[in-house]
Amino acid sequence: MGEHIVRSFDEDLDNLRRSISEMGGIAEKLTVDASDALVRRDAPLAQAVIAADKRLDMLQRQIEENAVLVIARRQPIAIDLRETVSVIRVANDLERIGDLAKNVAKRVVAISDEVQPQKIVLGVRHMSDLVQEQLKDVLDAYGSRDVSAARDVWDRDGAVDALYNSLFRELLTYMMEDPRNISFCTHLLFCAKNIERIGDHTTNIAETIHYLVTGGQIDGERPKDDASNYATVAQPAGA
Repeated sequence: MGEHIVRSFDEDLDNLRRSISEMGGIAEKLTVDASDALVRRDAPLAQAVIAADKRLDMLQRQIEENAVLVIARRQPIAIDLRETVSVIRVANDLERIGDLAKNVAKRVVAISDEVQPQKIVLGVRHMSDLVQEQLKDVLDAYGSRDVSAARDVWDRDGAVDALYNSLFRELLTYMMEDPRNISFCTHLLFCAKNIERIGDHTTNIAETIHYLVTGGQIDGERPKDDASNYATVAQPAGA
């Protein structure tokens, strides 16, 4: 993007970009740390995630205020207006990602003293790994304005939904097999749903990148394969 006649306009946009970059880094770290805390049942790490989310909230408010000031003062048009609007959208998605990571961390605190087979957690960890990769890739795509990479993230979200559906059924099965698993697996279900929602926000950012660069929407229907609302689990033999 070329420089503007008013240099302070470029400075305003650069400040917004730097703030989004900072938010992205924090959101990535919170997502990784929340997942690690879950796998290790690490309550202190989970508490650190909960505390760190406040920084994301503050940055989101600052970005929104500064973006509104840019619109009011500079009255941007075309690509400049799209970039300013996109900053607000992306900041909102990153703030929500922080909230969802915090929700996972709160569940970790609740189950940190429970002893359960590690294999129950591994499926959630795998889904978290996929979502972390989506988040990293979409933030890279935003920084480079790479529409193709953004579309790739958008297309991959269906795989996360499919894995969530599988986990949903698996965890329900554990609960049906042994009532002592109900509490732990219920918390895991909520963790998995929060992680799946983080994936949804990465697709939101991918759509924003496409809008920023092209001025239009991504063609096609958003991939959405979450069927957990309609899932059923076969009754065990003899039930």
